[in-house]
Formats: sequence, C-alpha cells, structure tokens
Amino acid sequence: MMREKGHKKHTFRQVNHLLNTYCHGCFLHKQLVAEQGRRHAHRFCITKCTVGEQLKSLGSQLNEN
Repeated sequence: MMREKGHKKHTFRQVNHLLNTYCHGCFLHKQLVAEQGRRHAHRFCITKCTVGEQLKSLGSQLNEN
C-alpha cells in the first residue's frame, strides 16, 4: 500500500513537470485556440502532441491503481 502511494506521488510529479515545462505557455496551443477554438486545440494536444500522449499514458497508470 505504501509503495503504491509513493508511485502515485511520483506519477503526479511527472505530470506536473510535463505541464510546467512544455504545456504552460505553449505557442502552438495558443495559436490553435485563436484560429480554430479551444476545443480543437485541446483535442490536438491530447491526440497529436507527443507531450499529450505522455500525459495520457501517465493518466492511464494512475487509473490502473
């Protein structure tokens, strides 16, 4: 149980690191929001961006536990 808790904390730290390093202030996201809307930009980030794919993978790890 304690090991699982530590694993979750580590995964959350990884998610925060990715968001802070690559997502916050992303020029491409801002551009897509301006040109095609927030929904399209969000979908792009989740399905086509490599960082979004990593975030999705980390989220799956959290849901497994």
